[in-house]
Amino acid sequence: MFSSLFRCARMYFILYCTVTFAFLHIGCSFSDDDHEMEEFLKREFSLSKPYQAVGSFGSSHWELMGDAMVTTEQVRLTPDMQSRQGAVWSRMPCHLKDWEMQVHFKIHGQGKKNLNGDGLAIWYTKERMQKGPVFGNKDNFTGLGVFVDTYPNEEKQLEAYDVMFCCGIKRIFPFVLAMVGNGTVSYDHERDGRPSELGGCNAMVRNLKHDTFLFIRYVSRRLTVMIDIDGQHEWRDCLDIPGVRLPHGYYFGASALTGDLSDHHDIISMKLYQITVLSKTYVDDEEEVKIPSVDNLELLRLTDYEEGMSSVAIFFTVLFSMLGSIFLIVIGVVFYSHWSETRRKRFY
Repeated sequence: MFSSLFRCARMYFILYCTVTFAFLHIGCSFSDDDHEMEEFLKREFSLSKPYQAVGSFGSSHWELMGDAMVTTEQVRLTPDMQSRQGAVWSRMPCHLKDWEMQVHFKIHGQGKKNLNGDGLAIWYTKERMQKGPVFGNKDNFTGLGVFVDTYPNEEKQLEAYDVMFCCGIKRIFPFVLAMVGNGTVSYDHERDGRPSELGGCNAMVRNLKHDTFLFIRYVSRRLTVMIDIDGQHEWRDCLDIPGVRLPHGYYFGASALTGDLSDHHDIISMKLYQITVLSKTYVDDEEEVKIPSVDNLELLRLTDYEEGMSSVAIFFTVLFSMLGSIFLIVIGVVFYSHWSETRRKRFY
């Protein structure tokens, strides 16, 4: 009996140590090698009040498209009305190698939760001023798109057919995600961009009284997206992807789209910073990039798919770890009781 209990205890101990080591290893592998950086605001690529650089004149730095309009408080990409799309685009291509874009935005409207749409996008692309179905921009774009998607298209379709999500795959909207396109990859609107996304995070950004911000950094072939939506003036990690290759000379822009459901999609400011890396360990990659791409993209998407079950896996891991710990305690008590009983018998 005791030999069987000992084998079970040993098995649970090995499992517990393995799981603990795995979590520590994952935590270490996701740690970021921070570099010392300097930021310099590039006003010619920035958009802020009183929006004097926005207009149809050739001397202006930014140009409106579609239903977008300028007010004293914001650039409104779409009003809270059905079937509208609008955008604002930089007139000048950006040739910075390392940069950071901070976007102050606001999404609000009369619609209740999941009865609003469709969202807005921040762009760094080869094309500009082209209407289309991807949050008001053309499909099969070339470059980077970061989307604030406010309507769960795939979830609603599955509900209509009484199809349930697998555990851990259902996501909460609004949702922030990123995509790199090479001119041939289509954004799957019906699946909320899942087949082509690099990663993302949920972001409850609608109808908030405090300010909401989006942070996009591209430094040393690494794409980092963070959000500040809690009113605490703190950035929260959303995605961090190495091996992202974006050419120079693309255009910054922002666009939004409404369909049967709608929202106000407002840009309060877009501030672009030139990043200079000062760290001695920084290696400058001078290889010219002509077509946007992401290193090990298939492996990255496979990892994202496997992480779709992470919440359930973590739950059962913690559960079995707790059960294992309790089991070890019980075994310890049994062994101690048996040892104490044997020890007492030796004295009689």
